Amino acid sequence: QVQLIESGGGSVQAGGSLRLACTVSGITFSRQFMGWFRQAPGKEREGVARITTRSSTTFYADSVKGRFAISRDDAKNTVYLQMNSLKPEDTAMYYCAADPGGTSGGWRSESRYKHWGQGTQVTVSS
Repeated sequence: QVQLIESGGGSVQAGGSLRLACTVSGITFSRQFMGWFRQAPGKEREGVARITTRSSTTFYADSVKGRFAISRDDAKNTVYLQMNSLKPEDTAMYYCAADPGGTSGGWRSESRYKHWGQGTQVTVSS
């Protein structure tokens, strides 16, 4: 059974930081491209960040560049999202997702990701 379990969400004031973690089981983590997505109330889910295998390349949405950092620890089957300088507009449910590769489309295309976590809530107050 494949499981992606997010943790680290919570409530923080604007300018604060949070680190999300997503621990993966049931699949070979090191072979997965990993992504973080978010969905704010009333909005579509959007891609936030992506990391390739062996941490060789990272991708970020323009709205989080310079503030968020994605990383992975293959020994722990875990991907992280360090979020700094948080803004109220970062408030959303955050999801991690695993892409086994072999499909086309932009990195933010949800169809690339085969497995999804249940999400962790991030709330940023002004």
